[in-house]
Amino acid sequence: MSKRRTSVQSFGGVLGLAVLLGACAPAASEPVSGPAPSASSSAPASSTPSPPAPGAAPSSTTPSSTAPTSPAPPTDPPMAPGWNTYTTLDGELAFDYPENWAIRAADGAAPGGVSIEVVSDTGKSIANLRTNLVTGAECAQKSPYGVIESRPLPALTHAGSTPRFVFEIRSDPAQADPQKGFSGAYGISSAPEPVGPTACPIAHFFTWPPSGAAFGGIYDPFDTTPGNPPHADTPQVYAETDEFGKIRTMITSLRPAG
Repeated sequence: MSKRRTSVQSFGGVLGLAVLLGACAPAASEPVSGPAPSASSSAPASSTPSPPAPGAAPSSTTPSSTAPTSPAPPTDPPMAPGWNTYTTLDGELAFDYPENWAIRAADGAAPGGVSIEVVSDTGKSIANLRTNLVTGAECAQKSPYGVIESRPLPALTHAGSTPRFVFEIRSDPAQADPQKGFSGAYGISSAPEPVGPTACPIAHFFTWPPSGAAFGGIYDPFDTTPGNPPHADTPQVYAETDEFGKIRTMITSLRPAG
């Protein structure tokens, strides 16, 4: 069950802006590929159209009383028209994404891992997926926080741990500059949900063989990329936009491939 909390814990009434993603740098990097390929061009892994949404009720059959049939294996429901499915080059993970968005190779891949970037039709960087990461983040200082949305992702349960999709923010009331005292991000996290009035810096990593992975992006209300949702200058308003709805659907669709 998803949870959405729109109240923000803060000291004072002004939120500033600065990205505090507590990411851990990968062990190695790969060169950036050429221009972002389309779904049908040479992407770093396979990208195939999803089947069309069902248009009619399935036909029914009656099993023989003398030779009962075995139940068919479960299959994933088809995505709505306008969405494609992307499978990573190593064949380990897959997710769905809007057909007018692009997927391209990104630098910073760990040895044996994947590093890709999802870009919108306006050229905005939406999210990055990286695998084979050595995860971990320090909590040098806690700050007021807000959790805009949180929901579990059982398809990614591993070693008894179920990560969650989360959209959260941090604020630093000591910063007078609003661009330096605020950070926001959405992604998948295996970290416990924060409690109390303060939380550690944002660190969106989740447990995945052989060590960890990350799939998420940054919320920046000062981003001036053409095509951004208008008047979405607060995280609560942005969470209701069509763009974030697509981001949520894409990231929460991440699953083991095959």
